[in-house]
Amino acid sequence: MKKFLQVTLLASSMLILAGCGRLGDSDLANNATTTNNKTKKYQTTSTNGGYTVLLKNGKYVTSSTSGLTSSDIDNTVDSVALERGLVSLDKNVFSTSKYVFQEGQKLSSSTISSWLMRESKSYPDGLNPKNNGKTGETTRNPVILNQILEQDFLTGSGANYKLSGISLGLALNSVDYYQKKSGGPQYSSSISRAKQEAYGKETADKIVARLRKKKGMKNIPIMISLFSKTSQDSLVGGTFFAYGVAEGNSSKITNWKSVSEKSQVLPTVNNESPVNSDDASAFNSFKSAIENYFLNLSGVVATVRYQDGKLTQENIQITTQFYGYVQIQSFARLVQSEAKKYLAKDVPIEIKISSVNDVQAVVYKNSGDDSYSSHIYGGQ
Repeated sequence: MKKFLQVTLLASSMLILAGCGRLGDSDLANNATTTNNKTKKYQTTSTNGGYTVLLKNGKYVTSSTSGLTSSDIDNTVDSVALERGLVSLDKNVFSTSKYVFQEGQKLSSSTISSWLMRESKSYPDGLNPKNNGKTGETTRNPVILNQILEQDFLTGSGANYKLSGISLGLALNSVDYYQKKSGGPQYSSSISRAKQEAYGKETADKIVARLRKKKGMKNIPIMISLFSKTSQDSLVGGTFFAYGVAEGNSSKITNWKSVSEKSQVLPTVNNESPVNSDDASAFNSFKSAIENYFLNLSGVVATVRYQDGKLTQENIQITTQFYGYVQIQSFARLVQSEAKKYLAKDVPIEIKISSVNDVQAVVYKNSGDDSYSSHIYGGQ
């Protein structure tokens, strides 16, 4: 088992925890509360509309299991969608006004690594299906569980905080990539949503039963959410499709709730219908406006995410051939103006302006903002 992804940095974690807020919405110096005793120093941060985060000795605590996957074939957009989406679902169970957030600390990397293996004599705790010895794309037992993301929720104050809830996101492959022999060509097995769901719910109960045997986890609510990963070349991240909660003392989840999430790339291709025609039309108008201003654009593409039919996030990537600082500065101002004119008013939007080599500028707004902010790299 290898750790294939990098540990999430503090800045990106705070962006996610703020729920669409920006790092500027949290003030680690001015909004912090600190408690000292001989052995502990706790600090909490506040974020705009997100979870308060528990720090130790003034430092953000990362999880040792962050980025552990069952395969080295992964899609970066999936990892971002998994973490951001899980925090959003967490709010249905763990109130931001009651619970303090911390990255997963209860499951060790060795535990997660063993759980991600196929069940076998060598790995009796493996949660992935046993190898049936077959190599056909439709006859083999695919690897379904790709990643387990843990998020912890604590209550307390001062020097006393205790674990009061745990949330796990199970990232399930929709496509399992494999080789019939080492160094050979790559093959793939598709995994249906029905198979993902049946496996995910069965595995969730196994995990709950295991967690109940661990210290401090007998009486707390355990939330488990099911996330469908995309193919390795997808431009959009995967989506959650169900979650359930095992209440204190319960060893299984009896009530699952469906989650309606969809992601899409704009403009659509291959005659695909847009999830929302108004959003697609607005993006096309924005795209045309900025292309008319600067003709040397290599591409303008958006990824949009919907929950329960409502647009919740829009990220736009503009690839340019600019090299001059004044050009980028002027173009960023135009992007701000046209984005405010055409794009959705009540959702977080991030627009990256990049050359082939690096990011040149970013234009962004939070869900409740009336205007956009921007940053020009290498300048203002």
